[in-house]
Amino acid sequence: MSASGECLIIGGGIAGVSCAETLSILQPSLRTVLISASSLVKVATGVRQLTKTLDEFDVEERPFDWVESRNANLSVVWGEVASLNPEEHVVVLRDGRRFTYKLLCICSGGKPKLIANDHPSVIGIRDTESVKEFISKLGDARRVMIVGNGGIATEMASELKDVELIWVVKDDSVSATFVDAGAAQFFLSSRRTRKENNSDHSNTNDDKPKVSKRLKYTEVHPCRSMTTHGSALGPDWAADILMKGKSNGKYDLNIQYSCEVQALMTHEEYLSSGDKSADEDGTKEVRWPVYAKLTNGKTFGCDFVVSATGVTPNLDFARSVLPVDGIAVDGGMKVDERMETCLRDVFAAGDVCTTMWEPAPHWMQMRLWSQARQMGSYAAKCMVAKWNNEEITLDFGFEMFSHATRFFGFKVILLGLFNGQRLGKEYEILLRMNKGEEYIKAIVKDGRLQGAILIGETDLEETFENLILNRIDISRFGEDLLNPDVDIEDYFD
Repeated sequence: MSASGECLIIGGGIAGVSCAETLSILQPSLRTVLISASSLVKVATGVRQLTKTLDEFDVEERPFDWVESRNANLSVVWGEVASLNPEEHVVVLRDGRRFTYKLLCICSGGKPKLIANDHPSVIGIRDTESVKEFISKLGDARRVMIVGNGGIATEMASELKDVELIWVVKDDSVSATFVDAGAAQFFLSSRRTRKENNSDHSNTNDDKPKVSKRLKYTEVHPCRSMTTHGSALGPDWAADILMKGKSNGKYDLNIQYSCEVQALMTHEEYLSSGDKSADEDGTKEVRWPVYAKLTNGKTFGCDFVVSATGVTPNLDFARSVLPVDGIAVDGGMKVDERMETCLRDVFAAGDVCTTMWEPAPHWMQMRLWSQARQMGSYAAKCMVAKWNNEEITLDFGFEMFSHATRFFGFKVILLGLFNGQRLGKEYEILLRMNKGEEYIKAIVKDGRLQGAILIGETDLEETFENLILNRIDISRFGEDLLNPDVDIEDYFD
C-alpha cells in the first residue's frame, strides 16, 4: 500500500501534533499525514499564556481520529516507521506501507536511557504505557528505587505514597537538572514541615491522588517487550495518578547523593557476593526481587528500580541515511534556524533534534515538553514558508528560555539563565526565601538580570521576563530587587 502527503510528520507526541495543528491553521490546503506509533496522540489543551514567552498547558491523550476531525486535510496513521529514503522522499512502515512526501518533519522524540536494558526489575518511565506498567508493579511494592535527578524523578518523589523510596541522584542535591541546592533544600524542608503538620492525620483520603504524604527523610551525603516507544509524558503527568504502594500509610524517603548504580543483583548473587550492607536496614529476612549496589558502597534491596536517567533521540529509522556531520554530539539531528536538517526537504523538532544556530543570550535548548510544543509549531511555520518560497525569522519564543512546572506541590518558573549557565563565575546571586511559601533566586551580571528561579506564587514572572528581555539596568536597586516591601513592577510598567 502506498499513500502520499504534501507534508508528512513522524511522531504523535507534543512536537508532532503541534506541528500538524499549526500546518492545518496556516496552510489548510496542504495535505498532511501524521504517523503515530500509538493509537493515542498527545494534544496540548487549556493553553494559558503567562508572559510573552511562557505558557502553561495541559496534555491530554486523544484518539487519532479526534485530531483528524479538528484539523483540515490532516490524516493520522497508526504505525511504526521502519526506514527513511530521503532521495526518493519515501517513508516505509514496518508493515510495509509506503508514504511519499514533499516536505517531512521528524518529531519522533526520545527513548529512555535505561541503566540496564531488558532487565525484568528495571522500568523506564517515558510514556503512558510505561506509567501503566509502573502503577501495576507499585501496587504490590514496599520499597522502590528511583535513579535519576530530572523532572520525572522529582515528580515521582513528590507524588509517591505508601512506599519506601530510595532516591539515587548523581549530584549533591535533588532536582539538580532544574534548580540549585538551595531550592532543593527548600523543597525538602517544606515537605518535612508538612509531615510534621499532618503527622496526626488519618489516611481517610488514601484513594485520592493529591493527599498529603507522611514523610520521613534519611539524607545520606557523599560518601514493554515491544521496541516502539509512545509519546513523551506531558506537564503534571503525575499529579492525577494514584501512586500508591502497600506500606500502609507510610512514605519514607531515603536520598542517596553523589552516586550511581554500579550493579544489579538477584538475591542469590547478593548472598554470594559477601556484601552485607543491604541487611543493615532491618530487612535481613526479606528476599527482595532485585538488589542495587551503589558506587558509594551501599546496597539496597527493593521490589523494582525506576530508571529516570533521561532520554536519547529516537533516530533508529533514520540513522543509516544521516551523514556523520548531520548528528550532534548528544545524538540529535542537527537543525538550523529554520528547523531544517542536512537532508533535503527534511525538518525536525522536539527531543529528536539539536539546535545548531547561535542562541540568543538568554535561550538554551532543554529537552522539555514546553520546547517540544514550541519547536513543533515553529517547524510548521518554516515548512509553510518553504512551500510558499518565503523568508522566515526565528520565533520570538527563542529569545529567552522559559519553563513552568510543579515540583513538590509548588509552582516553579524558570527564566533565562536560571542557574547562571554560560556566565562563568562572574555573577551575583540574590535570594529571597520564606519557608514553605516561596523561593526566589535572581542571577545578576553587570547590573542586569540574567535569569531567575521562582518557586511558589510569587507573581514575578512577567516583571522578571521584561527585565531580562529588555536588559534594563537594575544596579540602583541592589538587594532591594527582592525586597517584598519594594514594588518593582511600578518602576518598569
